[in-house]
Amino acid sequence: MNPIDKSIVQPALNSFLNREVYLHLETTNGAYAAHRQESQMTVGAYIRNGLITYVRGTITGDGPYRVGLKMNSGWVYAEGLTDFELNQEGQLLLAGHDQEGRLAVALELSLEPFEL
Repeated sequence: MNPIDKSIVQPALNSFLNREVYLHLETTNGAYAAHRQESQMTVGAYIRNGLITYVRGTITGDGPYRVGLKMNSGWVYAEGLTDFELNQEGQLLLAGHDQEGRLAVALELSLEPFEL
């Protein structure tokens, strides 16, 4: 993955506008955060291959970044994004890593289902 370049990520988000796309969205401070004290609550959220259509996609911030996907019936939102990749399958992969390289958030879009 590479550090986010908004001039690349924004057109990539636009390429999925008004199309059915598969969404992977994950946040965690659990398994990737073994350094945390046991007294702190572990949280996380995960969805893979959720099928959505969005009418506006925006990346904002100066790093870490935020991405919002506006659907007709609501929003998908991810914050803390630091890195991206456009892979050969046409998938847009966005991730947020902490200072030690551990994954904290991932937002990925694809025209085909993600592997399980």
